[in-house]
Amino acid sequence: MTASHTSLPVIDMTPLFRGDDGAGRERVAGEIEAACRASGFFYVRGHGVDDDTLEALDTAARRFFALPQDVKLQIPMSRGGRAWRGFFPLGGELTSGRPDGKEGLYFGSELSEDHPRVKAGWPLHGANLWPAEVPELRPAVEAYMAAATRAAHHLIEGVALSLGLAADYFHRHYTADPTVLFRIFHYPPTPPAVDGQENWGVGEHSDYGLLTLLAQDDHGGLQVKTPQGWIAAPPLPGTLVCNIGDMLDRLTGGWYRSTPHRVKNVSGEERLSFPLFFDPDFAAEMKPLPPAAMKGDGSGAPRWDGADLQAFEGTYGDYLLGKVSKVFPELGGDVL
Repeated sequence: MTASHTSLPVIDMTPLFRGDDGAGRERVAGEIEAACRASGFFYVRGHGVDDDTLEALDTAARRFFALPQDVKLQIPMSRGGRAWRGFFPLGGELTSGRPDGKEGLYFGSELSEDHPRVKAGWPLHGANLWPAEVPELRPAVEAYMAAATRAAHHLIEGVALSLGLAADYFHRHYTADPTVLFRIFHYPPTPPAVDGQENWGVGEHSDYGLLTLLAQDDHGGLQVKTPQGWIAAPPLPGTLVCNIGDMLDRLTGGWYRSTPHRVKNVSGEERLSFPLFFDPDFAAEMKPLPPAAMKGDGSGAPRWDGADLQAFEGTYGDYLLGKVSKVFPELGGDVL
């Protein structure tokens, strides 16, 4: 299956950094609402992640993935245990029940052993694993995570304004202590179909939380499912790709829909992507927004996977762990 090159909107989020309530922020809020209603995907510029930070991250990541497999496997996800951090090899992650055509590194907020949640044994909380052979990877990752997380905090203010809420609504209720997960994915060229069976770097899926911010190299491969069919989301200089996740869909009653997407690397070159997931506090109860902001009633068209997000009750951590168990089933009790 191929994807057209219909353009996704590009939103300049600079006014969200200014902290005022002027026309610029209203414009951004309106553009966010239109994008979230149309496809759930858009590009952002003015995000504050500078080119030097991205270049350092890309260079260090390429050095890591060029290492021999046995060296990369010195920091496996099994070693990360309940923190859910480390390296996984090609085919080691499942999406929609099928192995992906990628390898990757998992990171999250760096928490020490004496952090209360780590001491209490909370899943997905803890320390990252760093390769001794590429010491520059840690400062590159930490600089990028800090800049992208800052952008996400401002962007979720724009989402709040787009729903008629106070700018700090999500911060007060969900993201004062967000769940921040960061990935570096390395995709070899996707092999052609065999006996009619398509191969994918990542199969069709939607993201779990509130917002995903994605940096990608020059080779493209991301495809987004829209009402008009699958479209390509190629890299655009100076931008990050943003998409909304299941929990924002849940909170808005389906007014904003989390959108299926997938990856096929047909460039013939190695591809890197850098998604940062900006999600609710692990302990936050996932309840609908105030009635004035609940423009959706959950009665829209069925989701691609048949799931009923409106039926979910519990914390964001409950939802996330249910997903983790399907992505890396071999980790089993090490995480859950």
